[in-house]
Amino acid sequence: MDAPKSCTPEEVATVNVISAKDLLGSNYCYLDVRTPEEFSKSHIDHAFNVPYMFITQEGTEFLKEVSLILKKDDHIIVGCNSGGRGVRACVDLIEAGYENVSNMEGGYSAWVDAGLTSAGDKPAEELKSKFRP
Repeated sequence: MDAPKSCTPEEVATVNVISAKDLLGSNYCYLDVRTPEEFSKSHIDHAFNVPYMFITQEGTEFLKEVSLILKKDDHIIVGCNSGGRGVRACVDLIEAGYENVSNMEGGYSAWVDAGLTSAGDKPAEELKSKFRP
């Protein structure tokens, strides 16, 4: 059996929002790790929402929830609001054996700032979480 893979945040592959949009048009999946409240405001089409904060006494529920919807060889782009949770989620996924994981630089806020949202006429500031300037 292989030893668990070690990964640091600096080793996580990062893609910008334009590259992420292009990749999502192919065989990539988008894993949104924001809270359900953040996700319900607006999200990338066809995104899977598994909040990174799923922690129990036994450990993380995040990996268990992800394993129910994604395979370890799926191509996954991870995004949060601004990038912090996303990179930490990527580290956990890579260490759990997920092979093709990238963090979306700037998170969903960068996606909104780039004008890529399909949220209709909502102002960009309504789509972002309040804690990000």
